[in-house]
Amino acid sequence: MLDPCVIIIYMAKNLVIVESPAKAHTIEKYLGDDFKVLASVGHIRKDTKVDKSTFDVTYEVDPGHKSIIAELKKEAKAADKIWLATDEDREGESISWHLCEVLGLPKDTARITFHEITKPALDAAIKNPRTVDMDMVSSQQARQTLDMLVGYDLSDMVRRKVPGAISAGRVQSPALRLIVEREKEIEKHESKFNYKVTAKFTDFEATYDGDAPEDEKAASDLLTKLKDENFTVADVTDEEGTKANPVPFTTAALQIEANSKLGFSSRTTMTAAQGLYQAGLITYHRTDSLNLSKQATAAMASYIENTFGKQYLHVRSFKTKDASAQEAHEAIRPTDITRTSAGKSDYEKKLYQLIWARTLATQMANAKIAKTTIKIAPGTFTAKGEVVIFDGFLKVYGKSKDTELPKLAKGSAVKLTEMTARENYGKPAARYTEGSLVKKLEELGIGRPSTYASIMTAIQARGYVVKGESEGEERKIVELVAKPGSNVAKTEVSEKYGANKGKLIPTPIGELVSGFLTDNFKNIVDYKFTANIEKDLDLVAEAKLERVKMLRDFYGPFRDTVLVAQGVERYNNARLLGHDPETGKAIYAKVGKNGGFIQLGDNEKNAGEKPRFAPLPKRKSVKTVTLEQALKQLALPVLPRVLGKAPDGAELIAANGPFGPYLRGGKYNIPMKDFDPYTVSLEEALPLYQAKVDSIIADWDEIMIINGAYGPYIKGPGRRNNAKIPKDMDPKKITLEQAKEMLENKPKTTKKTRRGTRGGAKKTTKKR
Repeated sequence: MLDPCVIIIYMAKNLVIVESPAKAHTIEKYLGDDFKVLASVGHIRKDTKVDKSTFDVTYEVDPGHKSIIAELKKEAKAADKIWLATDEDREGESISWHLCEVLGLPKDTARITFHEITKPALDAAIKNPRTVDMDMVSSQQARQTLDMLVGYDLSDMVRRKVPGAISAGRVQSPALRLIVEREKEIEKHESKFNYKVTAKFTDFEATYDGDAPEDEKAASDLLTKLKDENFTVADVTDEEGTKANPVPFTTAALQIEANSKLGFSSRTTMTAAQGLYQAGLITYHRTDSLNLSKQATAAMASYIENTFGKQYLHVRSFKTKDASAQEAHEAIRPTDITRTSAGKSDYEKKLYQLIWARTLATQMANAKIAKTTIKIAPGTFTAKGEVVIFDGFLKVYGKSKDTELPKLAKGSAVKLTEMTARENYGKPAARYTEGSLVKKLEELGIGRPSTYASIMTAIQARGYVVKGESEGEERKIVELVAKPGSNVAKTEVSEKYGANKGKLIPTPIGELVSGFLTDNFKNIVDYKFTANIEKDLDLVAEAKLERVKMLRDFYGPFRDTVLVAQGVERYNNARLLGHDPETGKAIYAKVGKNGGFIQLGDNEKNAGEKPRFAPLPKRKSVKTVTLEQALKQLALPVLPRVLGKAPDGAELIAANGPFGPYLRGGKYNIPMKDFDPYTVSLEEALPLYQAKVDSIIADWDEIMIINGAYGPYIKGPGRRNNAKIPKDMDPKKITLEQAKEMLENKPKTTKKTRRGTRGGAKKTTKKR
């Protein structure tokens, strides 16, 4: 019997095999009764072992695919013709090859690809079949083999040599290095300031062009000198400019823009894009190409002219600069430009709207901008204005805020109303977001369209990088204000600085792993070396480089490096900060499996007594913390810390755990994300405890009914053992027996890889 997630269209003569049930569901709408469509549900085999001398790969059939494979074999025998219609990239080509191998299909089995799931595209594909491209398969195998080889040897090494390390990857390691190096830049940044001087005239504002005053006295002297001057217009410049429209979306550009405009992570973007593609709403979403088909541009031209007018139309074609761009032959675009909204979830709807607007904008006229620059003397001060005189592509994509200046002639007088000098701190380099990191990786030639999302996920899942949550802190800055005829007045104003929300920040363990790799595996974290591997993989796909030679050239030197690294000492990067003035014991800054920490005293094995520990101060690393800061941390109370008792008699205890600070109240552990366990007071903790108590609808010890953020649910023993409560059930009337039954009958979940499920099964070895 076929697995229930596989979608079938019953047919008489033709069997079409795709990898996705959702894709099969869309295709079934366009093919006739002579076609049956089955889904392989991702990869049916996975590579589990590599022979390090021959580079032969051992494959395992996924146990979750046994029933699917049985059904595919049965239908393949009954069909007159078989069509392999997996995705058009190297991963899809590999799935088709695995299907041929496992199902015993002949080498001349028809292989079809299409950039979009529409009837014209499917008809064209069926009229122009080919066979499985073994060069593309070899390239995919080479990439997978490289990642396995590096994963085996490098991960084992970092686990043994770096405390808290989990693993290391071939492509993720250079990405981690980028984030760590940016953090070092920020740590080295000297927070210098000067004074920014601005002037408010009757109808507009202008900025001082001269040298910025570097201290308060110089700023005050400048304001005193200029505040009573007679200001006139020294020069006026008017010019027209244009804002060029954007290019079509590649995979990287889509992830960058969705992160910037929608706040989507790379994985969220790719998941939503895959849903849109499989529903036939957009073209294939893993692509390096900027090309748009003639049919698509013609449809867009007609839509623009009919909707906005001929003046908005400017048909363009785009060429991809990167010669290695071969994952697909078109950019990401809607399959029907007249469909202005689409998608099932909010994520899909927002992403579709972004793709629709961007694609349409590529065929629209440039925006026309009127720019005005006014120079004011003495000073000199400059005011800049910009007004959109023709919106062009901005009608559908992008924004432009008008800054209109008054019409002034050269030599005319202008009246000063107020002049301000404000402390202005220089900003350090910006931390990477997922979008800006993808952009940097693309610039360096590291990774490919299908790998960016997995890179972002991997470095965070391993605990090497976290996303910042801070909206910033406030600091007081000096502001000097002068008005004509009055003295300079000094005030203090507040400004926020140091916001890191959504930014990628390396953890102490991430910094340690990156440092170990940089010191011992320079090639692995070298940007050019990693980019050159990508080029070699492209050469394999083009039959210009043999797979085994490419692997041998890489693995020989890499294996030698691994052997040398086995002799290095455990990599801790511990710093001796000094000694405790009271006890004389050494104070260290170290990194452990849960991150950075302060240690008072030597290890128990050497000292004969247990050392004391304290956390690193906020925004400090092992390399930047000082002895004075460490002493303050060691003066903090020891955790867990008793705060007092709640009105119901429960003892409230502040503690730290592997998932962060939490409050222990009776039998409940309550997260304290916004509080420091070392300083939180009983008064601050009581509302957290009471909110938890109030959320408990029923409590039978190991089984509870809780009113959570997304509604009531049943919590069973163990982690992640929860069951949803149907909306038509009153959670207050559920009995213990009913709760047990709902936990037992909850939907089963299985762990899956990106294209298949995990698990061991029958092994087969293929040599190439």
